[in-house]
Amino acid sequence: MGTLDNILDDGMAGMSHNVITGQLETLVKWARSRSSWPATFGLACCAIEMMATGGAHYDLSRFGMEVFRASPRQADIMIVAGRVSQKMAPVLRQVYDQMMEPKWVISMGVCASTGGMFNNYAIVQGVDQIVPVDVYAPGCPPTPETLLHAIETLHQAIEDGHIMQRRSETGAGADLHVTEISPSSRPITVSLGSN
Repeated sequence: MGTLDNILDDGMAGMSHNVITGQLETLVKWARSRSSWPATFGLACCAIEMMATGGAHYDLSRFGMEVFRASPRQADIMIVAGRVSQKMAPVLRQVYDQMMEPKWVISMGVCASTGGMFNNYAIVQGVDQIVPVDVYAPGCPPTPETLLHAIETLHQAIEDGHIMQRRSETGAGADLHVTEISPSSRPITVSLGSN
């Protein structure tokens, strides 16, 4: 067990891991992954799919993300949906800088990830040149199922805790890539409690 001075200097990291501190860290990681609020940055057609994901059919609120924040100071996930122009890049970076730590970024769609079909001087060829991206969601535009997959991938990375260490060491995002999921014709089943 560490000394009291070590605990005061290093916080929870100064204590040797036992049943109490190990479980508390696990609980904090779980709570952090399940209570993230997105800051929307809808720039093009991908934003329509992002709005559909927040609707009743896909029910984003079951992941604790029902509140899309207009203020960056109340959000911890930025979903960049659509192409980023050179004029919008400083604004995107300013919104990212105003978000509280820890914060994460999802790049939604090929235009946000690589510039897409807009290979010209006016469009940023990948939002990772502006902010560190944690999860890339492919598609043109990505389906709501693909965005949900990207969100769940990010939640799992947050819960594992490796994403926090990597961000502090390198300053870069997690660089996780998900596969595109085709739209489903069946309704998404949601359990509303025990029957």
